[in-house]
Amino acid sequence: MSDSPSKTAADQPPLFSQGYTNYVLGVLVVVYVFNFIDRQILAILAPAIKTDLLLSDTQIGALSGVAFGIFYATLGIPIARLADRYSRVNVIAISLTIWSLMTALSGLAVNYWQLLIARIGVGIGEAGGSPPSHSLLADYFEPSKRATALGIYALGIPIGILFGNLAGGWINEFFGWRSAFFVVGIPGILLAILLRLTVKEPPRGYTEPNTQSLEQVPFATVVKTMWQKKSFRHMSLGAATQAFVGYGAIAWMPMFLVRSHDMSSGEVGTALGLIIGLCGGLGTFLGGYLGDRLGKRDVKWYMLIPAMGFLISVPFGFVVFYTDSLVLALACYCLPAFMANLYTGPTFGMTQGLAPLAMRAAAAALLLFIINIIGLVFGPTTVGLLSDWFQSGWQLNNTESLRFALLVCNMVYILSFINYYFASRHLANDLAGNH
Repeated sequence: MSDSPSKTAADQPPLFSQGYTNYVLGVLVVVYVFNFIDRQILAILAPAIKTDLLLSDTQIGALSGVAFGIFYATLGIPIARLADRYSRVNVIAISLTIWSLMTALSGLAVNYWQLLIARIGVGIGEAGGSPPSHSLLADYFEPSKRATALGIYALGIPIGILFGNLAGGWINEFFGWRSAFFVVGIPGILLAILLRLTVKEPPRGYTEPNTQSLEQVPFATVVKTMWQKKSFRHMSLGAATQAFVGYGAIAWMPMFLVRSHDMSSGEVGTALGLIIGLCGGLGTFLGGYLGDRLGKRDVKWYMLIPAMGFLISVPFGFVVFYTDSLVLALACYCLPAFMANLYTGPTFGMTQGLAPLAMRAAAAALLLFIINIIGLVFGPTTVGLLSDWFQSGWQLNNTESLRFALLVCNMVYILSFINYYFASRHLANDLAGNH
């Protein structure tokens, strides 16, 4: 494949039909679904694993946070650098194979350390999933359709959580937690083969109206270039604080519902799967769609839509964790599940729009590094630490300690709102400076 940038599809016969372009998007969505199934399934299995392996809340939080998140966040950067130089399709296929295999091996763990190592392996594999996918989609879809495409791609998050909860909850109930890891891990290897054989690598910059240098630059330059853009700075911090709340809630909601409302793993999986899958999926899609639609009038809407979503989520999240009514808790959880997912399409799309061609995968990796170091590493881990601290320091039982830990973390959405509001004030100037 030539690395020279090509002109837009309007200037030459298109290399790819619309049908094939949509097929590529569909395959990458499925890959992202498996990404989140394999990531999320630990949460629904956590109560059974905690009992079987005799783990503390801090250890459970570390499995979802530190063990997975540090490797996922840090290795995404060097892998993205490879994707900016070599075949992004190959990088995704190899990464998918690794994380699927390590998910299946999680079912063989007989103690905490073996499970910890397996989760680290999942994090290493998943580090190579999103940055190359963002870069591919930026070449398959022109800028005016990019946030919508990346919003559709991000549907992998709620869909993956839906199937992860449903599959994990009911497989655990009938066959045990070890079988659940096998069932969701092995199909990913087959998907990796399909991806490698059917998805083509497009010319870099294929959908761009102008040409830019594709010579790879040092990552320090990527960081400096992106961090100088105030909109990216605020957007990345806003997304990171969202992830702090979101990953913390995703990791601990199953345990919360089991402890506070005496639900079984199958019931929890069904309830959370449907709420996050349907409401979260709708929010993920509409965030990108509304961003592209309203952004034609004023690009600040790409940031204001998520900002309003985070602000609205705070009071409803408080009710979710405070009420003793299961029906009210689940009903109120629908709104944060919708509102807090409005950010994905606009955030991913604007990051690709702000980044020069030669550093798009690296820019996506930088964004994900910031999101995951703050959100994925510290979100689930902080909830676990706070829960154990409330038990020992405040003498609360494990039900009330987890309730208060989740209530504290829910307030961090206010920081997300503030950062996206400030990002909206700088986005137009930063986009103009990139072209």
